[in-house]
Amino acid sequence: MREILPVLERWYAARVPFGLATVVTVSRSAPRQPGASMAVGPDDEVVGSVSGGCVEGAVFELAQEVAADGEARLETFGYSDEDAFAVGLTCGGEISVLVRPVTRESDPAFGAVAASVAAGDPVTLATVVDGPAPRGATLAVWPHTVAGTLGASGLDAAVTADARGELAQGATGLRHYGARGERREDAVTVFLHSFAPPPRMLVFGAIDYAASVARIGAFLGYRVTVCDARPVFATPKRFPEGVEVVVDWPHRYLHRTDTDERTVICVLTHDPKFDVPLLEEALRRPAAYIGAMGSRRTHHDRLERLVEAGLTEDELARLRSPVGLDLGARTPEEVAVSVAAEIVALRWGGTGAPLAATAGAIHATGSA
Repeated sequence: MREILPVLERWYAARVPFGLATVVTVSRSAPRQPGASMAVGPDDEVVGSVSGGCVEGAVFELAQEVAADGEARLETFGYSDEDAFAVGLTCGGEISVLVRPVTRESDPAFGAVAASVAAGDPVTLATVVDGPAPRGATLAVWPHTVAGTLGASGLDAAVTADARGELAQGATGLRHYGARGERREDAVTVFLHSFAPPPRMLVFGAIDYAASVARIGAFLGYRVTVCDARPVFATPKRFPEGVEVVVDWPHRYLHRTDTDERTVICVLTHDPKFDVPLLEEALRRPAAYIGAMGSRRTHHDRLERLVEAGLTEDELARLRSPVGLDLGARTPEEVAVSVAAEIVALRWGGTGAPLAATAGAIHATGSA
């Protein structure tokens, strides 16, 4: 959704109705995750994808119909073991897609939601998927305000509370309620689509490897900052456009910087005077990934220094060092791929093994 919003904003501003399809549930080896979106607008222009190509044709027709008649629809695409290719989802799994019309009349808060997402401000869009509430009705929830309604004040209140909780975690998924928002009922299904600010990647050490790590971090959707105490190296011209470059002692910068459970920290300095105080700070705060570059000898020396500094075994166990997966990487670009592969594997519970050497589901169940 985030990637296609500029086009949707243009259609919305032009008062052109469009059909918006969003994946709300997946199972087994479905190719896209909840929140993946595709829209069909004027002159049958299409943006986005809900399945990587498997069922786009069927969803395209649904979105055309929805934009024309104004009625939201919920459709499930998948296969049974007996008829694997019946509906075109040949890559496996099952997806449920909510297709709803978007106009200024049906969704007056859409413009404000799009503006918040573009600005990086947190917002959750709650949409009725099924049950005795208007399918396709939306409620936009910001940390301190709301817009829209799902059809009942009690339902709005319950969803608002849950949406703010999900927004704090950057989580997206289905929730179930009674018709008036009762917590222990499941008459109404609501999809909570959270647009949290992009997670941060903090790269310490403005060496040649840092530019490649920063580039691949931005490609993966992180908001990247490179920090180094040496102004001759920490210059914006050495890094990709859009990467923030900070001149400061790494541990001092990290101490005054907020991190959360999605933050990635890459320590590339492999110099004890920078590494040790920085890792003391990093290993005692929230982060999804903390990796440090260096040889095995450097790693063992660094561990001894960190033990002397008072870090516990549990804290030290969070450190991924030497950084990256074993890909045989040599160049800065290859090392960046190795680091990114480890970050992705840790995020989703992957093994890092070749898929050809594994069995079972390709997409492991994991959490962002």
